[in-house]
Amino acid sequence: MSTDSSSSETDVRRIQLGNTVFEGKNDVYVLHQGDRVALVDAGIALPETRVELESGLRSLGLALSDVDDVVLTHWHADHAGFAGAIQAESGATVHVHAADADLVSGDEAAWEAYHAREERRFEEWQLPDEPRRELRSFLDGHADARGEPVEVTPFEDGARLRVGGVALDVVHLPGHAAGLCGFAFDEERPEAFVGDAILPKYTPNVGGADLRVDSPLDAYTASLERIVDADWHRAWPGHRDPIDAPADRARTILEHHRERTRRVVAVLDDHGPCDVWTVSAHLFGALERIHILHGPGEAWAHLDHLCRAGAVERDGHRYRLVDSEVDVASLFPVL
Repeated sequence: MSTDSSSSETDVRRIQLGNTVFEGKNDVYVLHQGDRVALVDAGIALPETRVELESGLRSLGLALSDVDDVVLTHWHADHAGFAGAIQAESGATVHVHAADADLVSGDEAAWEAYHAREERRFEEWQLPDEPRRELRSFLDGHADARGEPVEVTPFEDGARLRVGGVALDVVHLPGHAAGLCGFAFDEERPEAFVGDAILPKYTPNVGGADLRVDSPLDAYTASLERIVDADWHRAWPGHRDPIDAPADRARTILEHHRERTRRVVAVLDDHGPCDVWTVSAHLFGALERIHILHGPGEAWAHLDHLCRAGAVERDGHRYRLVDSEVDVASLFPVL
């Protein structure tokens, strides 16, 4: 765990929490003006999270019981899992986009529907039995990371939340998750908390991270376009360190997806019609743990993008090129 602060007009304090389950250290941001305290994201529901978060808050002269609001960027356990424990301790209001509200609250019907969707996707993607068993064991083994049930207060795109003495403007950025949002602040030199919409090192997974997102790559490229148009001075991501010039980072990630689409086209051109699992294997090789979901999810997102553009056709579980000469650049916006 580490704690640091920003040079922002708004006093942003960052507490970094360990995370051995998913993609590296999680960032929880503390907003504290007057007697109001808010957190942006909450970390994963593991015992060590409580220890690290309490220690980080203590270094700021605060305790879990002081937290008035928790604002969640999206539903994933490493961002929302500990929100229920915070709410139980302090009575905090937990805010999340309406698209993710049922999953964060622990609604049984929503989770049953999500698990049913997983099984349908695994079949559509033609995941072999052994990797499917490994993935299911991983997902079931970390179900507790989602944490306690939460009473949530939903919001929509364009809302303004006043928490921790700061006004946050909601910017819906779906793709990685259906309800993923950024929260913009400081009108003079605008900045934003962006969750996993953009990350400083990795490219956020699209296609496997939230199976509810229709046309996930289309949705994500539109979100990247929105980040570029916002032209924020700095972005505060859900993992690792702040991102200066986030518009440039969004452009880099878009180019990454253009290149991945070119690679998907090359796989189909070289090997003929393939199912999603086979394309994933050519792209990423052997996969384990959560990447058994994320690898074919990425492959499917790009195949779906190509299908919607008419460059690829799907026949059952297999995809084939309509024409080997695909103008990939034309399938993405110019940012």
